[in-house]
Amino acid sequence: MHEPKFSIVIPARNEERFISSCLDSIDKAARRANTDPEIIVVLNRCTDGTEQCIGSRARILREESPNLARVRNCGAMKAQGDILITIDADSRMSENMLIEVEKALKSGRYIGGGVRIIPERMSLGLFTSGLILLFPFYIAGLSAGMFWCCRRDFEALGGFNEKQLSGEDLDFAKRLKAYGKKSTKKFGTIRRATIITSVRKFDKWGDWLVWKLLLTDPIGFINAFRGRNADFAKRFWYGSLEHPKDPSENS
Repeated sequence: MHEPKFSIVIPARNEERFISSCLDSIDKAARRANTDPEIIVVLNRCTDGTEQCIGSRARILREESPNLARVRNCGAMKAQGDILITIDADSRMSENMLIEVEKALKSGRYIGGGVRIIPERMSLGLFTSGLILLFPFYIAGLSAGMFWCCRRDFEALGGFNEKQLSGEDLDFAKRLKAYGKKSTKKFGTIRRATIITSVRKFDKWGDWLVWKLLLTDPIGFINAFRGRNADFAKRFWYGSLEHPKDPSENS
């Protein structure tokens, strides 16, 4: 059996601060796994030097829609590798990540899954916010952070749901889990490898941001995870980091 080839898709909007570190972590993981992954960065409405930071280290695509599901799909649908991975540009994978993903899929027990997430710093606000953000995944027996699966299974699912401006990760995880049950495969969580992710939204808006959003508009917050609150999603997930708005404010 030939060694699987990885395709790693990275959505990127104004990521000049983080993209090099993300790519460096992939390079280290690739050397550890003795593989040569296909790396695809999908630029989305970039106005900074993200593209220049990438250089020739990855294949560059463009998708200008303010829809993260569509941005991810743009790269994934052009991928050629047997194993597909999606990771955010402000995250870094551990050096053993590709080894652990390949091992999980080769075992035949898993349809795909997520990973353990470690924030780059911690506080009480961040810890409790993480519990809130990950609670829907926990009760569904799922995980997020970085998705991995066979490309053929991703394509069979139709990728991420582009009708959802938010919550597309939870929706994809649920559909991947359900799809795996048809072949008695489980949704897995890589536990021997991790990703370290930035907390830049909290750096800018405060460590109690999630609590503020939840307390000011609880229904809107919950519906955003269900992909049913486009206005909330645009403000929180797609709005400017320089000029954040409270979801309870009028447009």
